[in-house]
Amino acid sequence: MASSPPPEPFSRSARRLRRDRAASGYAGHDFLRAAMLDGIMERLEGVKRPLTDFLDIGCFDGAFMPPPGARVARLDAGFAFAKGAGGVQGDEDRLPFADASFDCVVTAGVLDQVNDVPGALALARRVLRPDGLFLGAFVGAGSLPVLRAALLEGEAPRAVARVHPQIDVRSAGDLLVRAGLTLPVADIEPLAVRYAGLGRLIEDLRGMAATNLLKGTPPLTRPALARAAEAFAARADADGRVTERFQIVFLTGWAPDPSQPKPARRGSATASLAAALKPGGPDA
Repeated sequence: MASSPPPEPFSRSARRLRRDRAASGYAGHDFLRAAMLDGIMERLEGVKRPLTDFLDIGCFDGAFMPPPGARVARLDAGFAFAKGAGGVQGDEDRLPFADASFDCVVTAGVLDQVNDVPGALALARRVLRPDGLFLGAFVGAGSLPVLRAALLEGEAPRAVARVHPQIDVRSAGDLLVRAGLTLPVADIEPLAVRYAGLGRLIEDLRGMAATNLLKGTPPLTRPALARAAEAFAARADADGRVTERFQIVFLTGWAPDPSQPKPARRGSATASLAAALKPGGPDA
């Protein structure tokens, strides 16, 4: 008997609606994805061989620009973003593209909202040609600590989860390997933003379509929101600003190809670790 698929934590319909609502004013709240794209471009500039066919997964407003002369296809879960960027509407874990269609897959700012992240990465791997490049960035573990604490205080003693579960950098690297990508690299870059109040932070999160999508979360009551705003303000510095932090996880991986360097075969070392650690070891 076939097992039923695991329950999905995020509402796909709510996500599409939030992205459509955010599309018209997104330019005023795009700083986080702009930082991700800057990091992705830095990594892309280090690639020496030509890449001609790109896929931008979670394209938002189409701000990612491939190298001159390259082609780019775009996909977004929101209809308005997809239409505005000249792309197609679809989910990251349900890609509508043929296998081995692209030299490079880029995704910035969406993997933390995907129900099946391992599946999304596996599909990205499938649509890459041999030796194709995957570059990703998303909000990772340790992000929004002040918001999380303020909401918990505001709803105590019956607080519920309102900030999405977050993937840490070690787990992100493991996911690359699980997806079949080679030469995996996962690293993290912090971004600090100062806010005058909780309302301004929530406005940014709404503007970038990054508010809570967890299924079954009850609405936040006005008294709880007021208490959360007080808890947030209590963390202000001497200038009356609260520093909130985002941890951006960057991912790099390659579709397998025989031309890629191979890790050393186990047991192929010419000197033992024990010998190397002895005083006056082999290189002394």
